[in-house]
Amino acid sequence: MKRAATHPPADPSDGQENQPMVRAYIRFKKFMSFLFKTAGVLVVLSVIGLLFLRIQSLPASSITQTSQIYDTNGVLIDSYHSGQNRQVVPMKDISPFLVQATLAIEDNRFYNHMGIDFRGLARAIVVDIQHMAKVQGASTITQQLARNLYLTQERTWERKVKEAMYTIQLEMNYSKDEILEKYLNQIYYGHSTYGAETAAQVYYGKTAKELTLAESALLAGVPKGPKYYSPYMNLSNALGRQKTVLQSMVKYGYITQRQADEAAGVPMQFKPLTAAKPALAPYFRDYVKQVITTKLGIDEKLLDAGGFKIYTTLDVKAQEIAEKTIREQLAGTQELQAALISLDPRNGYIKAMVGGRDYNENQYNRVFAETRQPGSAFKPLLYLAALESKAFTPMTRFRSEPTTFTYDDGKQTYTPRNYGGKYVNDLIDMRQAIAESDNIYAVSTIQQLSPAKVIETARKLGIDSAMKPLPSLALGTFPASPFEMAVAYGTIGNHGVKATPTAVVKIVDGQGRVLYESQPVEEQAADPASAYVLTNLMQSVFEEGGTGNRVSSYLKRPVAGKSGTTNSDAWMVGYTPELSTAVWVGHDKGRAITSIESRKAAPIFAEFTEGALASVPPKMFEMPEDVVSIYVDPVSGKLATAACAQSRMEVFVKGTEPKEYCGDGTAPITPADDKHHSSWWQDLKKWWTN
Repeated sequence: MKRAATHPPADPSDGQENQPMVRAYIRFKKFMSFLFKTAGVLVVLSVIGLLFLRIQSLPASSITQTSQIYDTNGVLIDSYHSGQNRQVVPMKDISPFLVQATLAIEDNRFYNHMGIDFRGLARAIVVDIQHMAKVQGASTITQQLARNLYLTQERTWERKVKEAMYTIQLEMNYSKDEILEKYLNQIYYGHSTYGAETAAQVYYGKTAKELTLAESALLAGVPKGPKYYSPYMNLSNALGRQKTVLQSMVKYGYITQRQADEAAGVPMQFKPLTAAKPALAPYFRDYVKQVITTKLGIDEKLLDAGGFKIYTTLDVKAQEIAEKTIREQLAGTQELQAALISLDPRNGYIKAMVGGRDYNENQYNRVFAETRQPGSAFKPLLYLAALESKAFTPMTRFRSEPTTFTYDDGKQTYTPRNYGGKYVNDLIDMRQAIAESDNIYAVSTIQQLSPAKVIETARKLGIDSAMKPLPSLALGTFPASPFEMAVAYGTIGNHGVKATPTAVVKIVDGQGRVLYESQPVEEQAADPASAYVLTNLMQSVFEEGGTGNRVSSYLKRPVAGKSGTTNSDAWMVGYTPELSTAVWVGHDKGRAITSIESRKAAPIFAEFTEGALASVPPKMFEMPEDVVSIYVDPVSGKLATAACAQSRMEVFVKGTEPKEYCGDGTAPITPADDKHHSSWWQDLKKWWTN
């Protein structure tokens, strides 16, 4: 029986020599298997992560923009912003030099990485290790944008992780050019200035598109440390940083060394960075915001940060004259306040608004104060109601003498007094009563007409304040705001057509879309002929003997108006064909005004009116067809003839003119016969000639 063949036993020494290599090989195979599996898992997780980030929306964010207010001629008045002064512009409106300078100094590989520059990160780590300090930053433009848009500046690992996520999402959702445009509109340039456009305006007084190479290089260097590299804070540091930026541009091929040297040698001209000047038309600015947020329904936060362009009716030149006039007239007084509102009666456009002597001290807008009595400035509304009734004409006469009136079926009495106790003690007509502000004539008129009719007329003209049907209403004892008075007078001056007061003409958002555009609203609130006759009568206020005569030397054009004085208020309200203006002077606490203080309103009105219309030729008030001009005898109120001792030309609503002749005459006087009529017609001719 054969024995089975067997292999010789292995050499023990060979097994011992190969065993470590085998184990190492096995370990290597296991490690590589683990590595490939891990890599595979990481790839899968990365793909899943990228897909997840791709479908996720970025946090809600928008680059806040300064909303700007413009006057009727396109002049910038002021701005609204939520702490960040910024104007967003497209890339095409930014100088290529600034774009290149920013890329060179901030992120030269911007177009070659996917938001996070790992090569730059590695280089920064090496440099920091060599210097044993954080010397070189590694944040890309996209990372900076993500941080500025969505995160705070706190240094935590959580913020860094979020920053990386948002950076990748930005790269996925926007093109490189879009990211760069957002960055240049977002970055902080110091001095409360954000974005290239506003920075260019603040530093150089020009647009971002107009920046030169030298200006761009200096500006691009500021964001690294606005306090350290601002030329206003340290010019030497700013110029040194400019040279660094220029050399970076040379290094990365944007410019030549010669261009860099030439730019570095250009003398820099900076716009003076002065303390903020007092804002022009601050009360109007607040009023516009109120109109936009309450009447137009635009959210205030959106207004402050939406980059709106708000086109208003204000005339900057008229506003400056209004502010200057009030400032000069109130100089030397301490607590005396004033308000002025002026609008174009033809369309209701507000041209000037001053709500007080100093906005910084008190932001209360007295233009809308409904607690002040207009006094005799209210009388034109009474006389308009009287003329419209056709029962009154300019020749209607009452006695000017101390009188006690009864009302409420004889149960009540009212005893008005003329200012200073002055009475003619004779019959006077409506022109004289208006010119001299006779209180007895006014109360006689309302007693015969009825207070209710006066209230009805006042409401049509725009007086919304509370009024009661009492005889004292004729003397303006119930409050009305300067705003209401300017609207009412403007309606009279505009042939009885009331144009809705307007401050905002158009609003355009940051994308150029028109959000709002005003539409003119007009209504016939009064009879045109009666309104013109009243306008003609009110011009006598500025003639000899009128309460406004002392300021007639200021006025070089036809002006209709009426003064008003109470114990605590002084008014002058009036109009030309182009402007209706109300001026109020008094004290906030209702303290009595002195005689000197009460004389401030008229000069403010006159100086403003002439100043605001300095470039406008004098214009006569246009006479409607239903008005007739005839000569009358001022003594009898009848048609004047050659036999009358005196005569003057007067205007009447057609059909209400006198029908009887004075004296023994039977033929009316003609202009060729006129030798005695009063001077107002000649004065108008002089105004027109001048």
